[in-house]
Amino acid sequence: MCRLLGYLGDPVSLETFLIQPKHSLVAQSYQPQEMTAGLINADGFGLGWYASPPDQHPYYYRHTLPIWNDPNLGELCRYVVSGSFLAYVRSATLGQSLQLSNCQPFRDRHILGIHNGFIENFRQTLYRPLRDCLSDERYQTLEGTTDSEHILALVYDTLAQNTELTLAEALTQALSRLKAWATSYNIRVSLNIILSDHQSMVVSRFAYPDPPPSLYWLAVDHPVTGVLVASEPLDADAQMRSHFGDCWQPIAADTLLTINTRQQVETHAL
Repeated sequence: MCRLLGYLGDPVSLETFLIQPKHSLVAQSYQPQEMTAGLINADGFGLGWYASPPDQHPYYYRHTLPIWNDPNLGELCRYVVSGSFLAYVRSATLGQSLQLSNCQPFRDRHILGIHNGFIENFRQTLYRPLRDCLSDERYQTLEGTTDSEHILALVYDTLAQNTELTLAEALTQALSRLKAWATSYNIRVSLNIILSDHQSMVVSRFAYPDPPPSLYWLAVDHPVTGVLVASEPLDADAQMRSHFGDCWQPIAADTLLTINTRQQVETHAL
């Protein structure tokens, strides 16, 4: 199971939330506390961020090294300042190759996305149905072999083919379609997803039929104002209090969480 991190708020250096906390994403890569499958996240990592003021497209940096082994990460995260970024560390599903094209985030124009979870027996079950439902243009963008890339391609295609949809609506439709397939094929799916368009962020904590992996959010008020989403709290005492804000809040299972341009958080049942 991968570990995820998303931030939306005032511009801040990436190191503030990605490296410096006691239980940072780097620490979660080798000593996770709430993973339900696997022991470490050593199969690559990735960062995606938006410039301030934003360019047309977000930037990303991906590597097949374990995040703790990249000698450039500290300097990069000290230099980059952003008001919206995503990051993840990978624990590859058995049988999935260790290659750069299988590392997240996956980008579509101005949208960034990351996924934690799986489609059970992906190559034998939903690989063909997912690819067959994509537009020719989207199909041509697929470079890797992971279920994560195909899941996010479905979300991006849903949005592109229905331009009036919001990010939240497109993600909800994609999740509904994936659950219907999972029911039909009698397989498990796990779909913790974070999407960002620089202005807002949409998060799902969803799985069928088993409980989804852990996911939390925090209203940040120090050293900047914003909202964090993470697979595990970056810093917390026994009462889940954080020195970045108030308390880490667990996101309920089968929930969609939205963060708008004013960093207001809303949750909706899926």
